[in-house]
Formats: sequence, C-alpha cells, structure tokens
Amino acid sequence: MPSEHAQHAERPADAAHPPVSAETPYLELLARGASADAYEQPVLLARAEGRPAAWTAALERAKPLALRVRAELEGRRRREAELSALFETAHDLAGLRDLDAVLQAIVQRARSLLGTDVAYLSLNDPERGDTYMRVTEGSVAARFQQLRLGMGEGLGGLVAQTARPYVTDDYFKDDRFQHTRTIDTGVRDEGLVAILGVPLMLGHHVIGVLFAADRRARVFEREQIALLGSFAALAAAAIDTANLLTETRSALAELERANEIIQDRSGVIERASDVHDRLAELVLRGGGVQDVAAAVSEVLDGTVEFAEAALAPAAALEASRADGHAVRHGDDWIAAVAAGGELLGALVLRGHPGLDPVDQRTLERAATVTSLLLLARRSAAEAEQRVRGELLDDLLDARDRDPRVLRERATRLHADLDAVHVVLAARLESDTADAHQEADARRRLAAAASHLAATRHGLAAARDGGTVLLLPLGSGDTATGLARRAARDLGTAVHAPVTVGASAPAGNLAQHPDAVATAYGEARRCLDALRLLGRSGDGADAEDFGFLGLLLAGDRDIHGFVDRTIGQVVAYDRRRGTDLLRTLDAYFACGMSPARTKDELHVHVNTVAQRLERVGRLLGDDWQSPARALEIQLALRLNRLAAPERR
Repeated sequence: MPSEHAQHAERPADAAHPPVSAETPYLELLARGASADAYEQPVLLARAEGRPAAWTAALERAKPLALRVRAELEGRRRREAELSALFETAHDLAGLRDLDAVLQAIVQRARSLLGTDVAYLSLNDPERGDTYMRVTEGSVAARFQQLRLGMGEGLGGLVAQTARPYVTDDYFKDDRFQHTRTIDTGVRDEGLVAILGVPLMLGHHVIGVLFAADRRARVFEREQIALLGSFAALAAAAIDTANLLTETRSALAELERANEIIQDRSGVIERASDVHDRLAELVLRGGGVQDVAAAVSEVLDGTVEFAEAALAPAAALEASRADGHAVRHGDDWIAAVAAGGELLGALVLRGHPGLDPVDQRTLERAATVTSLLLLARRSAAEAEQRVRGELLDDLLDARDRDPRVLRERATRLHADLDAVHVVLAARLESDTADAHQEADARRRLAAAASHLAATRHGLAAARDGGTVLLLPLGSGDTATGLARRAARDLGTAVHAPVTVGASAPAGNLAQHPDAVATAYGEARRCLDALRLLGRSGDGADAEDFGFLGLLLAGDRDIHGFVDRTIGQVVAYDRRRGTDLLRTLDAYFACGMSPARTKDELHVHVNTVAQRLERVGRLLGDDWQSPARALEIQLALRLNRLAAPERR
C-alpha cells in the first residue's frame, strides 16, 4: 500500500499545487543573501539530477538576471551605508564643538567605508609655506604622522596643484608626481602602496588633501573616489565653519567694544540699546522666535517675520550668511539665521527699503538671538532624551513607586506605561582594544537607542556597559520580532553588530514598576545566551531558545513550551482520537527503534511507521534531530506531569 506522501508526490500539478518556476531557487538565494558562488548550484544540481534540457536552459537564463538583482541589492546596501555615514558627519557639523573631533570622525568613516588600511588629512600652512598632517587613522608610523612637506611635493602636491583627485596603484613606481626623500621615507615606514587623494576646496582654493591608502596594490573604483570627495567637502565645510565661528566671535567682541564707545549717542543708539534689552528679556523669560520678530517689528517700525531657509530668497539668504550681515532684497531686508555653519532660516524685514546702519545691526542682532533660541530648542530635545533615561533608571531601580507620578512623567514624554511593553538589553559587539574608540562606540549606541525610543514612544538608558530600552509592543508583533528589528536598526546606526535580548511582554508597569527590573534581568539572560551561542548581532527572547527558554525566562511558561513543541500532535490526537503521543513516548523509550516500538505497542511495524510519518508532517522533517528530539522528550514528560492539572 503506497504511503500518503508517495500518493501526494504522484498527484499532477493543479491550481492548489502550481509547478515550481526556474526563478524560484534564485529567489530563495536572494532571500537569504547567499554569496555569488551559490548561484552556480541550481544549474549544477539540475544537471546532476538529470533534469530536462529545457529546465536547465531556463535556469541558465534566470541565473544572470538573479546575479544582476543581487548586485543591485548589494550596491543599494552599500550606498545606504555611505549616505548614513555622510548624514552622521553632516549632523556632527551641525553641532560643531570641536573641529579636531569632527575631522577625526570624517577620517574614521572614510577609512571604514572605503575599507582601507589608513586614512589621513593634510592641511596647508600659509604662514610656513608648507603642508602638514592634521589627522590620521590607522597609521602606525610616528614619522609618517608628523610629516611636513613642501608645497607641490608628493601625490598630495599633485592633487593641490590640479585641484583634482589622483590615485596611484603603486606609489613608488609612479612618476607623475615629485618624489622626495622625506615623503618616500614616511610612506615606506607606513608601508603604503596604493594611495587615493582628493582635494579639500574652499571656493576655488585648495586648503588641504584627504587621503585613503592601502598597504597593498589596489584599484580604487569611481564610486569610492566620489565618496572620498564627499567626505573631503564635509571636512572643508567643518574647517570653514570653525573659521567662521572664530570670525563671528571676533566680530561680536568688536561690536561690544564699539557699543561701549557709542553709548552716549542720541536717539538711534538708545533705540539699539532698547532692542538689546528687550531681546535679552525675551531670552531670559523663555520667549520664542515669533516673540523676537514681534519685538524687532515694534522697534524698527516695520513688519519682521521668521522664514524657514527653504522659503526665504535663496540668493539674498546665501549672501547674508556668507557676509554675516543683513542684505537688501528689493524693498525687504534679509538677515540669515545660522549657527555653526548650519542655515536655520532668516529674519525678513518687509517693506522697509531705507535702513540706517544701526537699524541694520539691530536686525542682525535679532537674527543672532533667533539662532540661539533655535539652538536652545534643539538642546531641549536632547535634554528630553536624558529625561527618558532618568525615568527608565527609576523604573529599573524601583525608586519611585507612586503610579500617578510615574504615569505623569511618562505622559510628558509621550509614553504610556499602561500599554504592554518589552524590555530590550542591547550590547555593542566591538572588537576594538582602544578605550577611546570603545567609549565613542558606546556613546553612538546610546544615541541611536535614544532616537529609536523617542520614535517608538518608549524609553532608553545606558546601563551595564550597554543600553536598555523599554518599547511598547505593537499589535501583531512579538518580543523576538521587536528584538531583531532593534538589533538591525541599532547595528545600522552604529555600523557594528548589536546583540539584543528581549524579555517577555509585561503590562501595567506603573502599578508594578519592579516588573521592569525583573524583565530587564530576563532580557540580560537572553542577551548572554545569544552571545554564548555565537549569535552575536541577532535578537531574541526566551521563547526563541526552545527548552533553554524555560531557564532564561523569569516566569516559567511550561504550558507555553509544551504547546510550542508538541501542541500540534496533542491537538491531532484530541481531534482524531489517535495515539500519536503514546507512540512518541514508546518510540523514544525504545531507543528510537521502530521494531522495538511495535512490540511495546503490540501493533504492526507499518502502523508505527505511518504514525511516525504523521508526526513528521505535524512537527517538521527535523523532529528526530538531536536538539529537536531532546526538546520533544522534555515536552512529553512535562505534558504527562501537567495532565492531572488539565483534568
């Protein structure tokens, strides 16, 4: 009598069982992100199985298309990483505090994305008439890091002279540029072979060169040259911003000195002093941008409005930003509102073509105050992130047990402690031995976690060398799914693997704040288990570990484990009145021998085989693998122990 499986295999294709197309194996390869070599397997397998020539030809036609799709996906992932790095660098420029730190970040990201051994940046020194190393990343030779060389020497000199990128596959065999003993000795000490250099431009002037170099022969692709050029543009912008900040501070100091000299002047000066006082008062009492515009409108006897950068006249706005003064635009005046090189908007004085120098300075000062208010608003957002961390710290430490206070604090942060939440423990998988790089990576992880928590209406805090997040569980979502998305999103943000362990869902946290600490402990155990099992960079909760989840979970969900492991068999027996569970018990008790099992059950060996085949359909083809078999045996025993409770 043929088995049910054999009968099914002989059934012709119909609407419920459509034939497999030649593209299917390649789609599966694309879905799991297989290597390019794996795309040879479908054709080889078809030939080995003696499949029809038409089928093999269809596979041959589908293969190059699948490889093109794979290449396109790889290219898009690479471009996404590049754009993310450029965005982070632009963000660094927006909050420019330390020029050296920004330049170091630019060089680090350039080296990482291009995958080179070394990256470095040199700047021209007009006073000494030479150029010098400003920032290096990956360099090991002290002499190389301290190089100073004359203008026009070396590959950097060629880049500076032509204001164009240059690349050499083998530095010491390239005679397009001037070799000197000093440069060649430094390059030889560092062991560099292939070097790419792009100019740092301010307007039409080269102020330095950004390099990426390898200690082996290498051909740099056009996309890599363009990417390094983008980083060079950002580096030049950072240097320009720092110079502008210095000039702005000097200008402000000169204005203050001038203000002291002209205090005694008549009505116009008094009006300038009055607006200064009013603007200062506005800042002190927490006024907004519109309050500044209204105050200046009254002082200047006109209409002053704040306009977003995209809505202001582009040419006049750029001229004001570059010059640092208000500029006339028809019958209006435009004063750029900028901070740290970032253009935030403009103050526009409407219908007031005649403006004396003091009134012009008043408008410019109002623009400066407006930029300070906008920066203060941004700082307030950063402070909100800190407050989110403090609330989560209080929940973890159970210091504040008043549910009303907890709810009020959460509501101000747009979080709902009455919703079902999952606690996530995240840790960066960094292999660097540099303490500063490690600390920087952890700061980036904390920042990424704070951003993720804010967008998901949750909480985040740095803790135990990693980060802990409290995120609401969406409808139809699972703790494991939430952990895996968090691992992916955080890893993308910090450009390094991030492992995330999740707790079981927990609710009513305001009434039971100690549940957060309990859930965090469970999430930490899942995180440790992931790392011990070699699953770094992944995310999971206790249920994802099978019977190990019973040990990891804070609340031992025995019924849930049994249901997940053999629930389909239990349900089948209940519906059909069969003895699959009893057969499984006997099968494992008899050392997984069908012959001994049929004696134990007093049935024919074919009956045992048919029952085990049915078990395989219910539990999956791998149910007899060592790991699955161990889980099934444990679930069978727990089911027997729990049977009296269910009765």
